[in-house]
Amino acid sequence: MIKKVACSVFTLLLLAGATIVLEAQNSARPAHKDSHTSQQANDAERTQGEQRFQQNCGRCHQAPQTLSSRVAPTVLMHMRIRATLTAEDQRLILKFMNQ
Repeated sequence: MIKKVACSVFTLLLLAGATIVLEAQNSARPAHKDSHTSQQANDAERTQGEQRFQQNCGRCHQAPQTLSSRVAPTVLMHMRIRATLTAEDQRLILKFMNQ
């Protein structure tokens, strides 16, 4: 009886956690009215990211030709501290590096 209750509680917690994660992902996605407009916004952010890369990172580093999308956020997190990048700088530079 206790095992059944524990199993049920565990299942409910898993479902609740999955629901929370999905809701967070959906709320993080911007609502796009038009794919053309969203593409222009992405291009503008990449351009800003490239500019910020040149201003902050380009003093010491060349823009990497390839950088894994799994590795790039970690590298930027460490460099954010060393180069005193803002969160916005980090976001835009990551967008540029993951193009």
